[in-house]
Amino acid sequence: VQLQAFGGGLVLAGGSLRLACVASGRTFSSYGAGWFRQAAGKEREFVAAIAWSGGRITGTTYYAPSVKGRFTISRDDAKNTVYLQMDSLKREDTAKYYCAAQLYGSGTRIKESEYDYWGQGTLVTVSS
Repeated sequence: VQLQAFGGGLVLAGGSLRLACVASGRTFSSYGAGWFRQAAGKEREFVAAIAWSGGRITGTTYYAPSVKGRFTISRDDAKNTVYLQMDSLKREDTAKYYCAAQLYGSGTRIKESEYDYWGQGTLVTVSS
């Protein structure tokens, strides 16, 4: 499956952005999906994940503590798209955001190594 991330940009602190990750090549509903981010000079870190559709945990979401309550991950399988709604953005949210997918999905869902497919990333810059 190929992934393309869209929606990054420059936003003021306190504002909102919605990222989209569009998948092609396979039936996306069979894939768990996640968002990771990497700030300048830092390692890539987990942001949010959502379970694949059709399994026992359909719709289950996972969030890093730093974004819980501010970010919302969702999916529209009819459009082969996963979204990351980011509200109440902070300067420390500035990073390149990557979407990732794993077939069916298992494990913790917060480790990079669990994901088989990655998008190219989209840059989010939050200014004060």
